[in-house]
Amino acid sequence: MPVEIERKFLVVSDAWRRTADAGHFLRQAYVTHDAHASVRVRLSDDRAWVTLKSGRSGIVRDEFEYAIPLADAEDMLDRLCVGPVIEKMRYRVPHGDRMWEVDVFAGHAEGLVLAEIELDAVDAMFVLPEWAGREVTDDPRYRNSALGLMKPVTMRA
Repeated sequence: MPVEIERKFLVVSDAWRRTADAGHFLRQAYVTHDAHASVRVRLSDDRAWVTLKSGRSGIVRDEFEYAIPLADAEDMLDRLCVGPVIEKMRYRVPHGDRMWEVDVFAGHAEGLVLAEIELDAVDAMFVLPEWAGREVTDDPRYRNSALGLMKPVTMRA
């Protein structure tokens, strides 16, 4: 069964930009999400996916992701998804022997910058970059499925 092991941190400086790639613009929204599972539609450039994730259990979640036609994804965003569309730029940033993803949000969550690292084991070691601040992995306010539906919160480290 495919799983995602992910940790998430607030970003406290722009130092990550020194080694970041050019980034990709993402649009995503949720068909449904609750404590049990979520179904997300995501578009980036000329590609699209639907992703099914289990409810969070620590840092490990079941995750199934499937490529879908771009036109289908656009239709789903318009007709099936609940809440606003989340827009963000995603950058890949190497640090140590790992690849981080930094998301710079627009729209309702503008001002929020999050760093994520996917791990191959729950106890995998990694070096926390100097630009990564407080961990928010277990804070439900920072889940993508909640960002478009929440009232703005203080997005500070």
